[in-house]
Amino acid sequence: MAEIKKPAQTRAPAHIKGDAKGSQKRSARTDPPKWKLETVTELKDLVSGSKTVLIASIKNLPGSQFQEIVKKLRGQAVVKVPKKNLILRAIDEAETKEGEKLKGSIGEAVAILFSESDAFDLSLDLLRNKSPAKAKVGQIAPLDIIVSAGPTDLVPGPAISELGALGIQIQIKDGKIAIKEDKVLVKEGEEISSGAAAMMSKLDIKPFSIGFLPLSALDTKENKFYAEIKIDIEGALENLKADYGKALSFAVSMGYVSKDTISHLLAKANAHGTKVHRIMTGEPEPVAVEAPAEESKPEKKEEPKKEAAAEGLGALFG
Repeated sequence: MAEIKKPAQTRAPAHIKGDAKGSQKRSARTDPPKWKLETVTELKDLVSGSKTVLIASIKNLPGSQFQEIVKKLRGQAVVKVPKKNLILRAIDEAETKEGEKLKGSIGEAVAILFSESDAFDLSLDLLRNKSPAKAKVGQIAPLDIIVSAGPTDLVPGPAISELGALGIQIQIKDGKIAIKEDKVLVKEGEEISSGAAAMMSKLDIKPFSIGFLPLSALDTKENKFYAEIKIDIEGALENLKADYGKALSFAVSMGYVSKDTISHLLAKANAHGTKVHRIMTGEPEPVAVEAPAEESKPEKKEEPKKEAAAEGLGALFG
């Protein structure tokens, strides 16, 4: 029988096979996953379609509180926590003015908020949604942490020596420990020790607040970038009051009529009218008259009674 030979398999030369593999690898590297492309597209549309793009720090924020804040912001802002490279690419593709400056605030543990609200209104809402938090060992005190005088729920026991070690004076009242006087436990800028942190936890002192901390924002409609967002409500109100007072004084001096100045202008006109009347009629200006000083009455010296005088003479002459 004739021997049947199998046809030899043709193999591509080694250099061609290597190129094919390299081409496949390069193709894999240049084609990002579909989800990444979709994420970048979504972020790009949010950047270009929102009035405000705000960067907020969410460092040390527990997941439960993060979800709670996101829920409160529903309808006001869209919150995203994308990977850094994806949001940077989305900002580039959005091609918004001043968008390049926004990149500097994008680091680790940040959330991106997209909203039609003003940047400062949104920041104010974020600050109002912050929650008090207990101190942890090693944290830096944001202000003087004070243990106030008064009763506590601590019962006598190990807590007595723990409070004493921190320099806190105590007394026992109704079977509970009471703080005698206020004590600065940790000064502003100092590191919180383990003993101080443990005692604050027992006394339910929460010197910190956690939430979304606004870092910077971009107003895409006005093409304005806010590099640092600091909101001091009390300070702003004081400045507003001072500015109002200056503006009111200036408006009155200029004779500008408005609902705020009319009463001042009428009082000023009345004073001027009275003065003109006195000039026209020759009526003298009223002079303040000092009240007459009370005359000091001389003290009356009582004459000694005759009986007392007789007794005195009797004592002298026996």
